Amino acid sequence: MKQARRILSLSTPLLIWACSANPTLTTSSDAPDWAPIFDGETLNGWTPKIAGQPLGSDAEGLFRVENGAIVVAYDSDADFAGAFGHLYFDADLTDYRLRLDYRFFGEQALGGPGWAFMNSGVMVHAQAPETMRQDQAFPVSVEAQFLGTRSSDSSRTTANICTPGTHISRQGATVTQHCINSETRAAIAGEWVTFEIEVRGGDMMQLQIAGEPAFRLETPVYDTDDGDVAGLGLAGPVTHGYIALQAESHPVAFRNIQLMRLDPPS
Repeated sequence: MKQARRILSLSTPLLIWACSANPTLTTSSDAPDWAPIFDGETLNGWTPKIAGQPLGSDAEGLFRVENGAIVVAYDSDADFAGAFGHLYFDADLTDYRLRLDYRFFGEQALGGPGWAFMNSGVMVHAQAPETMRQDQAFPVSVEAQFLGTRSSDSSRTTANICTPGTHISRQGATVTQHCINSETRAAIAGEWVTFEIEVRGGDMMQLQIAGEPAFRLETPVYDTDDGDVAGLGLAGPVTHGYIALQAESHPVAFRNIQLMRLDPPS
């Protein structure tokens, strides 16, 4: 999603991730098993929502399956024309862990905005797909943002957080910036990156890259000043919702998509 003009860094003192804040994902000898939610061959169980098209329509084949991965691809001569896309997994979720690999490749679509270069992500606790307006670019959600780079010395980071229609908290302080960077360096295009997130209802979300902690947030809430939020009549904590893979004008692939459903904390 689009980076805000002002970006908060994890180096900001108020937002430093305290080591005492449970920096590792939930582990237990009796934890539920991982289950694949993408069969590697079809998009069964997934529904596209492309801006400007009705739910379920993907006229240009933006989301497709190639070599065991969900691929976002664009025809070389086609103009992007604001066709932001989201591929929804068909389940409303509350407590879970999600794991997947992603990689950027190829060239950005013609007409894609500059901020969307090697930019994608996964939306969590997203509004129901059937409630999105036909021309709505992004669902109300919390976005785990993925960025890529062409240079090993790039300052770009990945596993950032963006907040379309929401706000988050960190260490008890509400953060209203639209995008907040992690300190995890973005990978070079073509490299597969393993991402994982643990979501605990409306209490906590915790992100990892390649098994290392990247970002932790608490108590997401709806931004009642946002037009889409107001139109849906939403307010208060963001406690559940859908996951959705993003298409923002740069080719990207997702594979090994797995879900672990968790019991709510007692």
